[in-house]
Amino acid sequence: MRVGLRVFVFFSLLASVLACAQQDQPPPLATPAANNVAETSDAASLPDLKPDANGSLSQEQMQHLFRVVADKDIENDKRLRDYTYIERDEEHKLDGKGRLKSTEVKTYEVMELYSEQVQRLTEKDDKPLDSKGAAKEEEKIQKILDKRKNESEDARKKREQKEEKEREEGRQFVHEVADAYNFHLTGTESLGGRDAWVIDADPRPGYEPHMKDAKFLPKFRFRAWIDKTDAQWAKLDIECMDTVSVGLFLARIHKGSRIVIEQTRVNDEVWLPQHVAVKVDARLALLKEYNVEQEQTFRDYKKFRATTRILAVEDVQKK
Repeated sequence: MRVGLRVFVFFSLLASVLACAQQDQPPPLATPAANNVAETSDAASLPDLKPDANGSLSQEQMQHLFRVVADKDIENDKRLRDYTYIERDEEHKLDGKGRLKSTEVKTYEVMELYSEQVQRLTEKDDKPLDSKGAAKEEEKIQKILDKRKNESEDARKKREQKEEKEREEGRQFVHEVADAYNFHLTGTESLGGRDAWVIDADPRPGYEPHMKDAKFLPKFRFRAWIDKTDAQWAKLDIECMDTVSVGLFLARIHKGSRIVIEQTRVNDEVWLPQHVAVKVDARLALLKEYNVEQEQTFRDYKKFRATTRILAVEDVQKK
């Protein structure tokens, strides 16, 4: 599983909850990367965040702030492709009464191969894979290498066009998020020794969504911690306030499902995932309960050197 933090994290996390409800597996928390993204004129400069005489920010100031943060997050995603890192996923499946049924832990090495972010499973339940499991992972990586190395020009263009379409849809959704909520500045807090604005967002009465995916927004509220110096989001706490139905009798996400996600500043140049906590209570096909608590941690971010490239197995053998 990979973190869903890109093209404004709210969209990513909502998508992950919906995916979780539709599939009997952990939600894929990864979103399309953003390459060559031009800033909108609305978010081209930092907003004026000087509070008024009552210590408040206007709705216009906070809407502008969220659009700026969203564009910065897109840039974070672009820079994430320059890093490898370790991801640890811990999932607890619960019964209908909230009692633990099973626990599964997986650890991955995440890397970039031919402009595609991939995971290599390295541990299960905090123990290294056996030789058979490790060989299977290497075979998976080799298949990806072979596929990308032999990709036709036409296939590459189609893939890039699809990614660009997804990025543009994500950018449009950003504006929906900014328009769909009433924002309230509750104060400032220190996170990791850095001051952050604390802003609550509640669905705006009378909001009419313009995008299909945005119809779920009135069912969610969130609190955001925005770093005051970098205008980057440092933490988000998103809560489902009412039952969300997905598809025709396909799934329902129950009130109380929640996601908390934190980011950290890396190399004084980018904000990247540090911790994600997910609690999902859903019913699949109106029959099967899906009650999960999950934690993801991210560590050991290492930047590729400019000359670094991933070699296929046969290329290494030739050397």
